Amino acid sequence: MRWHASTARVKMKNMNERSYLPDSNRIGVLTSTVLLALALARVIQSPEFDLELQLPGFFLSIPLNIPIIMSLLTAGLTATGMDWLLRGHPSLSGRSTYQWWILPTLTTLAISVPLSLLPDGTPWWIGFAVSGIFLIFAFIAEYIVVDPGAPYYATALAGLTAISYALFFILAVALRYGDLRLFFTLPALFLFAGFASLRIFHLRLDGRWEYAWSLGIAFVCVQLAAGFHYWPISPIQFGLMMIGPMYGLTNLAINLREELPSRRAALEPALATMICWGLAVFIR
Repeated sequence: MRWHASTARVKMKNMNERSYLPDSNRIGVLTSTVLLALALARVIQSPEFDLELQLPGFFLSIPLNIPIIMSLLTAGLTATGMDWLLRGHPSLSGRSTYQWWILPTLTTLAISVPLSLLPDGTPWWIGFAVSGIFLIFAFIAEYIVVDPGAPYYATALAGLTAISYALFFILAVALRYGDLRLFFTLPALFLFAGFASLRIFHLRLDGRWEYAWSLGIAFVCVQLAAGFHYWPISPIQFGLMMIGPMYGLTNLAINLREELPSRRAALEPALATMICWGLAVFIR
């Protein structure tokens, strides 16, 4: 009898833990569909054309091609797929799912940039495999944090925060490596910094949306990017120069919202920014 009772408790515990994790079949279908769309953008060849606008005193030319269009469509597919995945969560209780779309959608947009720039062969396949890992982790972690009482909630929260910063760094490096015009670099960094910091605030501050702080962080990042754009620095250096302020300002805002003393609140963000900028001086 004791053995049966113990077995029943173990089975019940395993069932409860599985209820906090997404269905493996849905994860597989969603991830493979997004990766297939990204791969098709690489395979399909099409002529590029420019969308030209003549503004007062300024001529704007926006290149349009299959990779750009597929990246946008794949981001929409990711958001839709994340909603489909979350509908199976036992703790959703009919809530809107938009807040859990943000990071997976940003992940798709961020990884599409280096995938479009990497050369064919082994480097591209390595990037493709790493992209799949990022996507799977983002999907699973966002599913877990729907319920604050989930066994892996703290781990998922820390992972989502880390992946947000990692993707911002990767995006900054890829944009610099691609030697894109400032007109394309600034909006990409502004949108990613704004939405990523907004999601981090929502996760770390018990569901609060800090729109003002997110806009301020995004504005500071693009101001710095505009200045660093003309410096003779490598892509890795550019990424370090960008991730330092983004990380520092985000954590400064969190510390201040948690009502830490001003000096203590600013110490760790300032040190992190100085370390990133110090590494940028020595890394080429």
